Amino acid sequence: MTDDPFRLHQSLGYRITMLARVIERRFEQRIAEFGLTRVTWCVLLAAGREGLSTPSEIAVFIGIDRTAASRALRQMEAQGLITRSSGTGDGRSIRVALTAAGQAALQAVLPIAQENAAHFEAKLTETELAGLRRAAAKLLQDEPRIVAKL
Repeated sequence: MTDDPFRLHQSLGYRITMLARVIERRFEQRIAEFGLTRVTWCVLLAAGREGLSTPSEIAVFIGIDRTAASRALRQMEAQGLITRSSGTGDGRSIRVALTAAGQAALQAVLPIAQENAAHFEAKLTETELAGLRRAAAKLLQDEPRIVAKL
C-alpha cells in the first residue's frame, strides 16, 4: 500500500460524474411525463432556441455523437416533435425543424429545466457558482479532441 492511495470516491472525475448523474436523473424524472429524455430535450433547445438545423450541428451542441443524434431525431420525428427534410444543394443534407408539438413541449419543459438548474445552483453562493463555471471551463479548454467526440 502506498502513502497516497487512489480513492475513487475522492477523485474529481468520480464526483463530477456523480453530480452530473444526479442532476440529469432529477431532470429526466420530471420530464418523463412529456415523453422526453435529457437528449431529446437538448434537441428541442438546439432546434427551437439556438436555431440549429442539421443533425451534425445538433450533435455538437449537445455533446453526443452523430449516431446518437440520429437515433434521437428518428424517435422525435415518430413522436411528432420535429420534422426532417432534405436541405438545399445535393439533397443529402437533412434539415431539422420543430413542429407545433415540439414548440409546445419546449415551452412546457423550459420552466422545469430552469427550476432544476436553480435547485442545484441555490446550494452555492454566487461566488462559488461563478468559480465552478470558470473551473469547469478551464478543465475542458485543453481537451478539444475529446470534447469534439462527445
